[in-house]
Amino acid sequence: MAPPLLFIPGFMQPAQAWAAVAEALRGRAETRLLEHSEHRLEGRLSEIAAAGEGAVLVGYSLGGRLALRAVLRDPPRFAGLVTVGATAGIDDPVTRSARAEADDRLASWMEAAPIEDIVAVWERQPLFADQSETLVEAQRAGRLAQDPRELAALLRSAGQGVLDPVWHELLEFELPLLAIAGARDEGYTAAAQRLADTAPRGRAAIVEDAGHAPQLQQPDAVARLLADFLDHDVGQ
Repeated sequence: MAPPLLFIPGFMQPAQAWAAVAEALRGRAETRLLEHSEHRLEGRLSEIAAAGEGAVLVGYSLGGRLALRAVLRDPPRFAGLVTVGATAGIDDPVTRSARAEADDRLASWMEAAPIEDIVAVWERQPLFADQSETLVEAQRAGRLAQDPRELAALLRSAGQGVLDPVWHELLEFELPLLAIAGARDEGYTAAAQRLADTAPRGRAAIVEDAGHAPQLQQPDAVARLLADFLDHDVGQ
């Protein structure tokens, strides 16, 4: 029997952000949606470890970075890893330091700003420019439910600038890995291919007609990729 899938949301997302993919997998796989109550790196990694024992971790963006680090920390605990729009880190120290400084400034602003302003700025990022207004509106309630101080704490402890890259650890990573990205998300398409090329049991899958959030833009296509991964990669 295939192991369950544990879905891990991205930054400023509730667990329900994965609901469409989970619904598309009904009858084909056991699915669990992780609702975080911790808002710092170590707390979230502990939640993933507790909820994900024996499961394939499926993480989007920030959730993908956390899932990757959870499985690298304790590979025998899990059955596999799927990342969506994620990377194993920023290699260049100068670029990483600049990103950390930018994230710290953003976190400081978040601590003093109303959640409505934070969400408005977040939705206007170029990363999400290809999302329809309907899709943006559908995500808004989940974003507005976030606490600005908790968002700031998460950004400071788990942002891309403060996390050391872990590409080298993937060279000896023995679990099956599927790296998914949207075809319009060029930076993360390259990252997905690099993840697949680096991990011994890795492969990449590119979702057409999707950008940084293929699980929201093309949930049925992502569900098919996950079902295929369970059938042909996990447990082999």
